Amino acid sequence: MTELEDRCLDTFPQWLRSLADDAVALAAVVDSDAPEAARRYVAGGLTYLFKSLDLIPDGIEDLGYLDDCFVLREASHLALEGSPDLGSKHPVLSQLAEGSDLISQLIGAADHARLVKYTEGLKSGAVRGRSVDELVDDADKRAAFVEELHGWAASYDAPTFARDTKNLVKLQSFLGAKLPA
Repeated sequence: MTELEDRCLDTFPQWLRSLADDAVALAAVVDSDAPEAARRYVAGGLTYLFKSLDLIPDGIEDLGYLDDCFVLREASHLALEGSPDLGSKHPVLSQLAEGSDLISQLIGAADHARLVKYTEGLKSGAVRGRSVDELVDDADKRAAFVEELHGWAASYDAPTFARDTKNLVKLQSFLGAKLPA
C-alpha cells in the first residue's frame, strides 16, 4: 500500500463521519456577511447534497457520499481563493479546503481540474425549486434551505468506508467516468 492510499483510507472515513457537521457549519457561511462570491460557492456546494443525480449515487456502499465530501471541500477551496482571510472568520472553510490537495493527488490533476470546474458550475444551479442566487439573495428562501439542511444532517447516517484499496480504484473510476469534460 502506498503512502497516498494509506492517507486516503485513513482520511475518507473521517470525512464521511463529519459530513453532516461540515454541511451545517457551511450553512452558517451562506447565512453570514461573507463576500457574495464565497457565499455562492458554498451555497452551490451545499445544494449538491440534495441533487438526485450525484457523480456517485448515494446508495453505493462505501463510496456514495464521498463525492459530496469532495464537492464541499472544493467549494470551500474556491470560496477561499477569492477571500483568503475568510478562513479566520469561518475556520470550517480552511479546514475543508485543506482536503483539496489530497483529492487532487488521488484523482490526478486532469480529473481534479474537471471536479473543480464541476463545483464552480454548481453556483449557477438550482435544487428543490431554489437557485443559488435565491439562496444567497433571499433571506426567507435561505432560511428554508438551511432548515432543510439541518433536517438532512439530523437524518444522515455516515456510511462505512472499508480500508480496502479497491474502494480507491472504484472512486477514481467513478469520478473519471462521470465528471463532465
